[in-house]
Amino acid sequence: MALLPILSFPDQRLRTIAKPVEQVNDEIRQLAADMLETMYAAPGIGLAATQVDHHIQLIVMDLSESKDQPMVFINPKITALTQETQPYEEGCLSVPQIYDKVERPSRVKIQALNLDGEKIEIDADGLLAVCIQHEMDHLNGKLFVDYLSPLKRQRAREKVEKVVRQRQKEKLAVKR
Repeated sequence: MALLPILSFPDQRLRTIAKPVEQVNDEIRQLAADMLETMYAAPGIGLAATQVDHHIQLIVMDLSESKDQPMVFINPKITALTQETQPYEEGCLSVPQIYDKVERPSRVKIQALNLDGEKIEIDADGLLAVCIQHEMDHLNGKLFVDYLSPLKRQRAREKVEKVVRQRQKEKLAVKR
């Protein structure tokens, strides 16, 4: 397994629309395993392939406290099950140290393939509904900051650029 570099906002590769996975094979299973390892190390609760510069429809998540219940969604589709929305404070591994409220449908149906290429279907609410919608946005080239006002989005961009510069300095210092 390998840790993968996570792209940071405003990297334009995050705006790429992901293509469907044509075949669930060992290469896809390995990428999912690497994405899970990367997500756990970050640490995060969800990661879309777009965030690690693989532009295919693949999402990994683990919402458990113990981090032992990984979920993998290949070629996911979501359908809102209600018109009711709920605000939820979101963060993102590609937008480090930025958190803000986003309104999303409170209940959704998820249809996808699992790592065996089998169809799965889940009715989701709460954090699972929010997380799958957030990750689906990544597959469509959208970030949670796109839901914010232009001023908040600009502030987020500046803060992320500062965080990224600081991380690069720290990596250089460790190498010396």
